[in-house]
Amino acid sequence: MDSLVDYRNRSTGVPKDRSQGGGVGCYNRAMLADLLAALRRLADAELAGCVEAAAAGERCATASLVAHLAELGTRDLALREGFGSLFVYCRDALGLAEGDAYNRIETARAARRFPVILDLLAEGAVNLTSVRLLAPHLTEENHRRVLESARGKRKLQVEEIAARLAPVPDAPSFVRRLPAPRPAEPAPVAADPDTDAEAEAGPARPATPVVTVNRPAAITPLAPYRYRLQVTIDAAVFEKLQLARDMLRHAVPDGDDAAILDRALTALLAELARKKFAATESPRPAGGTAPGSRHVPAEVKRAVWLRDLGRCAFVAESGRRCGERAFLEFHHVRPFAMGGEASVDNIQLRCKRHNGYEAKVSFGRTGPLSS
Repeated sequence: MDSLVDYRNRSTGVPKDRSQGGGVGCYNRAMLADLLAALRRLADAELAGCVEAAAAGERCATASLVAHLAELGTRDLALREGFGSLFVYCRDALGLAEGDAYNRIETARAARRFPVILDLLAEGAVNLTSVRLLAPHLTEENHRRVLESARGKRKLQVEEIAARLAPVPDAPSFVRRLPAPRPAEPAPVAADPDTDAEAEAGPARPATPVVTVNRPAAITPLAPYRYRLQVTIDAAVFEKLQLARDMLRHAVPDGDDAAILDRALTALLAELARKKFAATESPRPAGGTAPGSRHVPAEVKRAVWLRDLGRCAFVAESGRRCGERAFLEFHHVRPFAMGGEASVDNIQLRCKRHNGYEAKVSFGRTGPLSS
């Protein structure tokens, strides 16, 4: 495999600038300064092609760097240069973020054992995170099959593969009280001798605000079809959980939190269906939609939701379907303003972004789409 520097020289087409103190590997700054302006002049198809080519180049460069690190890890070069470890070398000499350095080193170690990883990285079949998650479970007998099963998979899906290879017992159910959040440290303020006396005599300063950080619940696959869910709840929710345990003792004698959560979510989904789509076991016949109304009847919403499987139904020219689940809206395939009816055939699910995108396509763009 070519060296990383040779690859960059050939694949990017950007001349090196060795006259500005950067040395080998420093790109021509003047050309980079004009790059954004040049890209603005490209047609959509040309820009998409350039992006795909750049991504392919980055994948090949990453595979090349991993190969170099795989060899570097077999030598004392980093130690000889004064770095305490290969990790420190990647962080300090190569300027990689700590997470990036860790992923590349673990992938390099796996690639020394199974060189096919480099090919899969270069073609984009797997990424660094996927290899890092699967590396502890790869063997001479299974590595090709396991790596192929991870082709194109997202992180959670790769974690599920790892959980199938090495399942762990279910996480025990428990509830513990967390320490109170610490107040933020007040910013130091320089003393003003002219106001010290006034400040001492004035009203008390307001209490320092408490800093809270909202994080999404952590979900980790443990074994096939088994997941660990970790979430922080407040005192009021904890009281509701305790009350649900007590009221369900006849049905859930051991007070299993997973069983209670299952029942709670089942009831919640039924309630949401009733509110969102007027779902009922005996739906009344539709009363029709008034002429000129853009109202989508409940029975149409129900039929569309089931047909589109609760996911965005936007399909690109390439045939790729969006499939987003969050922030879904009911979209008129033929716009309402152009006479489109609120029928099952003319209504589809769209995520908020694709609904807005199709409105811009139908009525003209007012500016660049948000990313």
